[in-house]
Formats: sequence, structure tokens, C-alpha cells
Amino acid sequence: MQLSTLDWSILIVFFVILLSIGFFASKKAGNSVNEFFLSGRNMPWWLLGISMVATTFSADTPNLVTDIVRTNGVSGNWVWWAFLLTGMLTVFVYAKLWRRSEVLTDLEFYELRYGGKGAAFLRGFRAVYLGVFFNIMIMASVCLAGIKIGSVMLGLTPTQTLLIASSVTVLYSSLGGLKGVILTDFFQFTLAMIATFWAAAVIVNLPEVGGLGELISHPEILPKLDLIPDISDRELFLVVFLLPIAVQWWSVWYPGAEPGGGGYVAQRMLSAKDENHAVWATLLFNFMHYAVRPWPWILIALASLIVFPNLDDLQLAFPEISKSIIGHDLAYPAMMTLLPSGLLGLLLASLAAAFMSTIASHLNWGSSYVVNDFYKRFFEPEASEKKLVLLGRITTVLLMLFSCLVALLLSNALQAFAILLQIGAGTGLLFILRWFWYRINIYSEISAMIISFLVAFYLQIVHPRIGFDPISTEGQLILGVAITTFSWILITYMTPEEDKEVLRDFYKKIQPGGKGWKKVVDQAKDDGIDLIGKKEAWDVPTGILCMVLGCFFIYSILFSIGYLLYSEYTFAIILLTVSIVSLFFLQKAWKRLKMH
Repeated sequence: MQLSTLDWSILIVFFVILLSIGFFASKKAGNSVNEFFLSGRNMPWWLLGISMVATTFSADTPNLVTDIVRTNGVSGNWVWWAFLLTGMLTVFVYAKLWRRSEVLTDLEFYELRYGGKGAAFLRGFRAVYLGVFFNIMIMASVCLAGIKIGSVMLGLTPTQTLLIASSVTVLYSSLGGLKGVILTDFFQFTLAMIATFWAAAVIVNLPEVGGLGELISHPEILPKLDLIPDISDRELFLVVFLLPIAVQWWSVWYPGAEPGGGGYVAQRMLSAKDENHAVWATLLFNFMHYAVRPWPWILIALASLIVFPNLDDLQLAFPEISKSIIGHDLAYPAMMTLLPSGLLGLLLASLAAAFMSTIASHLNWGSSYVVNDFYKRFFEPEASEKKLVLLGRITTVLLMLFSCLVALLLSNALQAFAILLQIGAGTGLLFILRWFWYRINIYSEISAMIISFLVAFYLQIVHPRIGFDPISTEGQLILGVAITTFSWILITYMTPEEDKEVLRDFYKKIQPGGKGWKKVVDQAKDDGIDLIGKKEAWDVPTGILCMVLGCFFIYSILFSIGYLLYSEYTFAIILLTVSIVSLFFLQKAWKRLKMH
């Protein structure tokens, strides 16, 4: 495929703008780790919200959605739509708690919530486990998407694609720190949304597709349009809807959708001006992520089923591409090759933006773990700010290098998504409860982490290799959740409580409230210590009400758009009405939440 001069010009201007932002942000980023990793804790909600959603819009996201739609239809997206429940819980319950903690990273939380050598060990171990190994797996899946895009649209080898894209990303993210990442995220997301909506409109109206009406009435497409899978297909209903909505959202740890918040989402909340900005940022993120973005990708995925009905058609269209990376996720970049000059360059720039915004966030997040929670904590507590920033920049380069190497071993985006879900299976409930139940201790955390990994390792690698029949993905998830959750709860009751002084200090700082801390508060009162500052009613029930109303609001918008595209106007109007009513009651309930 040949790019025009206009396409190349757009790409060059795009890269120049990114590097310029990185150089601009570098003026302050090098001053301290607080500036480099949290942008001085002074970022407004709208920038942070867009940054979160830009990070989750990675190069592999449209590929993943395409893979899902081609395999399981539109309803297959419930595998990630279900995480809205997690997102809304973070918005209305956990965002303010994270900002109130005033930690530099979410791993620093461990030594705030727990005490002793165990807390220090867990902080250091997870810094390496999440910041290096887990983070590399995530970035590798994004790099894999970049490889497929580069192969299909530019004819580049995997090595060439990774060298070009990663070099620019490393340069601006290592120079500008979190501020550089957030500013480039805003630019990249704006560009990506314009290009994606425009591309969807062009592709739907290609002669091969015939317009929106022809697309949704095509006999091959009609079975794929359900927003909720047909209950008569019990296996599909269980796998893509019931399991995610009933179990997955609260039980699984996954970057960007962590129960209770965490990772780069927590990093953005911690960098907010105050609690209000943290809450608004996470709300904007969830609205854009779930209600606004999915439909252009879905339409392109549906159109791809007409142009490239099966994998053989993709192979015939792109014979130069290795069979090892031919999968349904390749259909998205394949459809992009049908775009006209100019729009093609803009779309390529948007995909590059998606790649780099995600990679940059993960690089900054991962290096913050390595520098703050591993090196500074255990090796050089008195290290100068300049040295720590330099180490952060070196770590950024190394993380990128190893991610590129792992990317060459993966075959598709859904494969990586399934592996990551399985590793985090069963840990989610712990992350939800540890803020509100004093009894959870360091042994709960350590056991959940170790057991979830061992179960995933056995199910993914050992079980099929010792002669047993393979277990389905959903079966593995249920087993992982059940075994891990039961184990860490049992270990919690079998191990001693945390030191009372640690618990009291945590409560006094965070003010979580609730019956889960009643014993700690009462014992402190008996000792003449008042842990409760200003006497206020516990607002978590109100937060949960807001969570439910927020889910109704966003899901109703998401599906009303879908029915509008399907020309089912009655359902569209009903759901739009539901969204308006939900928003009305949400505003009333939100006013009752305590914000500082």
C-alpha cells in the first residue's frame, strides 16, 4: 500500500507536535519525582479524564473490538462493557479516598494500610511484578497491534514498526514525565476521535458495504447485531454476558478497570487538584470510554465481515503478511487500507496516537513503581530528586525494549486480554473491601496475589500439557475467582490482625467509615482517642446508589446510540429517556456525597 505525500505530511506534523509537547513539559518534569510522576498534583479534571480515556484507547483496542464483534457479535463486547460497574464504583466511592491518601503511587498505599516488613515486601514485590512483568505484558499486546497495523498499512516489518513508534514514545514520555503524557494524551485523543468517526462514516458508505441501511440488513450481519446475546444460546449468553456482569467486574484485577481503582487510573486521581477534580476526572473517563467510543469501531468491524468474511480472505488480500499474525483482529487495519488519501494519513496518525498514549502512560506508571516503590524505598531512600528522575527515564527505555521483545511472541489481542484477566482473577473483591474492612491484612494481599498467579499458571500452561482436556476460558475464570477468593478470605481469618496503631493512623487519614471499622473506632475511643474528625453520616451507600444510577445513565446512552444506528427509533427514544431520568436522580444523589 502506498501513502501519498499528503499522508506522509500529516504523519510528520503529528510526530513533530508530540516531540514539541514533550520538550515543553520537560522544563518542569526534571525538577522532582512529584513533578515527573504526578505533575505536581495540580492537574484539572478534564485533562485527567481525557488522559485516562486516551490511555485505554490503545492501538490494540479497535483491533480487540473487531476481534470480538467478528467472533461473538456486538454483544460480545460485554466482556469489557461490564467493567463500567467497576468504573462507576471508582468514581463515586474510591476516587476521593485515593486523593485523600496523598500517596505518590498506589503501591505506597500498602505501607499506609498495613504495617511491618510484610507491607514493605509486598510494596517492593508488586513494584517489580506489576511495574515490570505485568506491565510489559500489557505493553506487548499494544505493540502487537502496532506490528499488525504497520504490516498491513505501511508494509513494515515488525522490527521496523517497533523501532519507529517506540523511539518517539520513549523520547517524549521520558522527557516530559506525566505532564508531557497528559498533554500529549489530550492532543492524541482529539485527533483519534475525529479520525475514527470520519473513517467509520467513509467505510460504511464504501460500495462494497452500501451504506448503513444495507450493512445492518445484510444476512451475514443480522445475527451479529444483538446488544444482549440471545438467552436461547446458553453458552454464548453465559460467556459474553452473564459471567462478565455477574462475576468478572468485581472479581478481576485488570489495568484501567481495577476494582477500587489502581494503576494509571489511581495515578491520575492522585495528580488531581483535589477530591472533586479526582471524581469528575474518573466520571468523564467512564462516560467517554463506554458511551462515546465503541460504535465507530463496531461499525467498522461489522463492515469488515462483508469485505473480508473470513481469515482466508484476509490472507489472500495481504499475502505478504505472516500467517502467524493473521487473526480476526487484523480486519481493522485491513479496512483502513480502503480509506482515501488524507483521511488515511489522519487515521494512521490517530492509530499512532492510540499506540503512543497507552504506551507512554504505562511507561510512566511502570517506571514510577520501579523508582519510587522499589529503588528509593529499598536501596537509596535519600537519593536526590535529579537522580530519581534520571533513573525514571532509564527505566522507561528498558521497559519499552522488553515490551517490544515480548510482542514478537504474541499472536492476537484477545489472547493477551484473556491471559491478563486470568492472572488477576479472584483478587478484585480484596481491592474493594480493603478500604472498608479492617480485618484484611498483609497476608490477605500476599496470598491473593500468589494464589491467583499460580492458578492462572496451572490452568493456562500446566493443565493442558499433562494430558487433561483443556478448560474453557470462562471455566478458567470461574475457577480462578472461586479458588483465589476463598483462599484469601480463609487466610485472612487464620492470620493476626494488623497492628492497631497502623489501623488507627489509616482510619484517621482516610476516614473510610462504616461497620467494617467499628471495632477499631470503638477500641480507640476506649483508649481516649477520637479517630473521627467531623461527625458525618457514612456516605458509601449514597456512593453505591450513584454508581447504579451512573451505570443506567451510561448504558442507556450506549444502547440508545446502537438502536438509533439500527433504525429502531422506539427503543432509542425509550433508552434516551431512561438516561435523562437516571441523570436527574444521579445529580440529586451526588449532592449528598461528602467532598473536600
